[in-house]
Amino acid sequence: MTSTLDRSADELAHADLLESVNAFARKHLAPGALQRAHDPSYSWDIAAKLGEQGLLGLTIAEEDGGQGAGLAAAVAVIQGVAQHCPKSADILQAGNFGAIRTFAQFATPEQKAAYLPDLLAGQALISLGMSEPEAGSAATELTTSVVEDGDELVLNGTKIWGTHSPDATLFLVYARFGPGTGGIGSVLVERGDPGFTLGEPSSYMSGEQWAQLYFDDCRIPRSRILLGPGGFKKQMSGFNVERIGNASRSLALGRLAFDLAREHVSQRTQFGRTLNEFQGVQWTFAEAAVALDAAAALLDRAVANAEDGLPSAYETTVAKYAANRAGFQAADASMQMMGALGYSSESLVEYCQRRTRGWMIAGGSLEMMKNRIAEEIFGRRFSQRAEK
Repeated sequence: MTSTLDRSADELAHADLLESVNAFARKHLAPGALQRAHDPSYSWDIAAKLGEQGLLGLTIAEEDGGQGAGLAAAVAVIQGVAQHCPKSADILQAGNFGAIRTFAQFATPEQKAAYLPDLLAGQALISLGMSEPEAGSAATELTTSVVEDGDELVLNGTKIWGTHSPDATLFLVYARFGPGTGGIGSVLVERGDPGFTLGEPSSYMSGEQWAQLYFDDCRIPRSRILLGPGGFKKQMSGFNVERIGNASRSLALGRLAFDLAREHVSQRTQFGRTLNEFQGVQWTFAEAAVALDAAAALLDRAVANAEDGLPSAYETTVAKYAANRAGFQAADASMQMMGALGYSSESLVEYCQRRTRGWMIAGGSLEMMKNRIAEEIFGRRFSQRAEK
């Protein structure tokens, strides 16, 4: 049992970490944040700076080169950084909550030794290859296949929508070793492997880019299996951490837009009064504040109850759903409150609005989140597949 003294020490350490992160972000990340937000390329220079500060691999074990911190610390850090530079928070996501977390959880010692040092230094980047042209929300219907051929694996298939895929150096690819959900596992593919090519980059509404992954008799060493057949559920448990990062950034960008708009309406004068003196403006901010605070409490619950750094599927789903809605509501309302300035690319508010809109789709759409919540409510699965 943790004593009051221990809790106080933990809280002090947490506060010291946040103070240090905020000071670093104000000095090194806030300058150029607007320009960075509109640059689709991966910010390798910022990744290296974050790596130098030990902010990549926060929840990865110390023996693996990480910091061995708790999930709560990682959430606090990504939200703190996002308040100063939203794009830098995306790098923290890739270095703490994304495919790297699943990799660190299940990789062999040899795989960790081969890839983690550069990933944690910000000199390499891992991207997830899960969605396919005919397998988005229904991830278990993926068709990308892997066949064992002696000491090698032969991979065939296509992946789409991968975050950071145009810039990644390593790809964690979900693939089918055999039929059914039990036949799904994952492999590690390096950029430049024979038979692996990337399509031309395409852009999302946020400006972020992705590239299609093509595997045409792509040959990789057998040692690159991360999780073999039967690994799908384990992989999805790690994916819940990705959703925590998604929810954290949704809230952080919603709050950033909220703060920028609050400052604007407190100074902008129309009809002889500052905008914040109009009741319609007051109510808009009140509604956004309630939604942000409620979602933050649900996110805190999911993080606090995580076991071995892995939050429960239900609490993660609820937190993501609430945070996605609250973050977008706050950013969208903030844009409206700031008028043309909020809609202009001269302000981070319009970027926050576009970015939070994407998280209502990425990492599990709001509709899929509601399906999962309903299954928990009724204690049963509801198949969305057509009857055969």
